[in-house]
Amino acid sequence: MSSKVLILNQDYSAFNVCSVPKAFLLVYLNKAELIAQADDRFLHSISQTYFYPVVIRLHKYVHRPYKSVMMTRQNIFKRDLNTCQYCGAKDHLTLDHVLPKSRGGKSNWDNLVTACQRCNTQKGDLTPEESGMQLRQLPYKPSFLVFIRDFSGGHNDYWLPYLGAR
Repeated sequence: MSSKVLILNQDYSAFNVCSVPKAFLLVYLNKAELIAQADDRFLHSISQTYFYPVVIRLHKYVHRPYKSVMMTRQNIFKRDLNTCQYCGAKDHLTLDHVLPKSRGGKSNWDNLVTACQRCNTQKGDLTPEESGMQLRQLPYKPSFLVFIRDFSGGHNDYWLPYLGAR
């Protein structure tokens, strides 16, 4: 069972992911309602037992003008499943510009991939084609829902009706 909770906005659209203690607090303070709970887990205090939240819904609509995934080092690693996109290694990871910065490459979702130090050094100031290295997958910008569903680290079957099937 995951220790992440899906937060839905008042209109049942996916809003965010949070920890179980934060979700419990939102429900306890009557800022959210419990939509789905784990069947086999509970939260216990000295004198009471509470449902273990899996999906909650906010009571008030929170306007989010632009749903987007922030481009950060950690989010690029998550998108690439913490794996070098050249050799598949999982250790000593760095970021690599597919089109090197020295040749006009930008620091954006479509040009950054996870690479191990060895592959990053081997590729150097070349494109993957010039260096004879092949990418396992092309870099892309994940949508907000795809990122929550696939890369938040807490996905479970209770979330599927709100995020869409894989």
